[in-house]
Amino acid sequence: MKLTRRHRVYWRINLILTASLLMVWFLISFVTGYFARELNEYSFLGFPLSFYIFSQGSLIVYLLIIGIYVWVMNRLDRRFGVAERR
Repeated sequence: MKLTRRHRVYWRINLILTASLLMVWFLISFVTGYFARELNEYSFLGFPLSFYIFSQGSLIVYLLIIGIYVWVMNRLDRRFGVAERR
């Protein structure tokens, strides 16, 4: 199947969005873990910052990543006419 220009634009936007959100996931999951010892020097709500990031903050960020992906993809699907009917 030959992709039209419209298909290529749709997939390019999808890949950029996915790569961006995966970069945020990587930063929260691995980079903060790498600097956990340095982050323990700071506190947030009475807890060491690295503990808070891993126990609460990362879960909030993961939910935000999912929400952003769903919201943007729904808008993109409607824009390109591939949205599911309700």
